[in-house]
Amino acid sequence: MSLPEIVSREQWRAAREELLRKEEAVRRAREVLGAERRRLPMVEVDPEYVFEGGDGKATLLDLFEGRAQLVVHHFMFAPEWAAGCPCCAAFLDQVGHLAHLRARNTSFAAVSRAPFVRILPFKARMGWAVPWYSSSHGDFNLDFEATVDQGGGQVERPGLSCFLRDHDRVFHTYSVYDEGLDELGTTAALLDLTALGRRPLGSDRLRLHDEYDF
Repeated sequence: MSLPEIVSREQWRAAREELLRKEEAVRRAREVLGAERRRLPMVEVDPEYVFEGGDGKATLLDLFEGRAQLVVHHFMFAPEWAAGCPCCAAFLDQVGHLAHLRARNTSFAAVSRAPFVRILPFKARMGWAVPWYSSSHGDFNLDFEATVDQGGGQVERPGLSCFLRDHDRVFHTYSVYDEGLDELGTTAALLDLTALGRRPLGSDRLRLHDEYDF
């Protein structure tokens, strides 16, 4: 393995400042892209999808838990698999405490095609508290391209889908799949995918996760 070149502190600082200018350009471009993402049109979700979770049957509206936005993690876990996808598990491992999303009127849930009786022990094994639902009895995964028909069979695909609620109406605002998840997982990155973005609620700010009042 080749290691970086050894230079003086002054040479390192000059190289770092040159790279910093490029990093700032990327950050500005990301902000412009984020603004374009928030301006995307949205489509109303008409089918009455039914999921199974810890409290029994649930609709897509139920997954919002009363909040304005919902981020769904399309966790790869096919009905015939004994365990969930390791890559999806690594992604879910890095998702921060959900209090930070919830304080910004946004819910988060994982959804897989595996039956809930298979999801439950795997969730316990991983030590996760995140809401997780089975979509095994409907077309949710197919409709949102988390499961695709390929070579005569169905193939799972990792992704995230964002939804916005207006009273009892649900709208699909954004989805990203595969390598598009590589730089996601933090609260800020997940909020950047949503229609409302990172905007704070009133004078709200980041707090310790047990100090939010909601």
